[in-house]
Amino acid sequence: MTNQPAAGLGLKPQHYADALSDPAAGAWFEVHPENYFCAGGPRHSHLTAIRERHPLSLHGVGLSLAGDERPDRPHLLALRHLVDRYEPFVVSEHLAWSRRGGTWRPDLLPFPRTRAALMRIVSHIDETQEELGRRILIENPSLYLALQGHDYPETAFLTELCARTGCGLLLDVNNVVVSANNLGFSAEDYLDSIPSHLIGEIHLAGHSPDPHLGDALLVDTHGAPVSDDVWKLYQRLITRIGARPTLIERDDNIPAYVDLQLERDRAAHILSAAGSHRQAAHAA
Repeated sequence: MTNQPAAGLGLKPQHYADALSDPAAGAWFEVHPENYFCAGGPRHSHLTAIRERHPLSLHGVGLSLAGDERPDRPHLLALRHLVDRYEPFVVSEHLAWSRRGGTWRPDLLPFPRTRAALMRIVSHIDETQEELGRRILIENPSLYLALQGHDYPETAFLTELCARTGCGLLLDVNNVVVSANNLGFSAEDYLDSIPSHLIGEIHLAGHSPDPHLGDALLVDTHGAPVSDDVWKLYQRLITRIGARPTLIERDDNIPAYVDLQLERDRAAHILSAAGSHRQAAHAA
């Protein structure tokens, strides 16, 4: 790895060749480890070549850390194998559940933020970090309806998880925008309440209005460009906390690589400007 991670892209198979030849300073790529739970084959060949030129991160979607069962042992061992093989600069997972009783759901499902849930998730994060031998980041969820029975606001729950486990946060700004719209809270207040030292990475993605309810219900589709409101909040956040590795996520309606590069370059410009501003402030 020769570049300090700055702004990156989610890596898609149709973009392997583009990623391999990408000359951008600080460029990095994120993959879902579950897509690489195999011993070899073309995907690993491409990923190995890309890893020789660029940093990687692993962003898990299947550990079900908020579930009522311990992390699946084979899943965790497969993840550890990938961590050892590719040495990603970040490993992250979602604050959600997706598995119960041997059944795996294709969704990242919500849960009541109770004291019992806190203790359970702390145990699951501890087990994961011990197995991987490293700190992980936890991503804030996208929410679509207000569950009952919470003992903690979401930001307080996330902060407490970090305090008890030593994990950090992957702050998805689009998820904050979606949840704030759907549940009726202030996205600005949410972001302001997250301690800056806990934020290890940022995600930026696109959302879409529900086909029937319109803007009353935003859906975290990852199928559209990053929206203007997400860019404004991201700029505001970076001004407060300074530069953090930032990923442009796109998982549906995948555009040409050059279109994703334009979004990545916009994030990189914001990060660079923040770094220059802080250097000038220190010099003064």
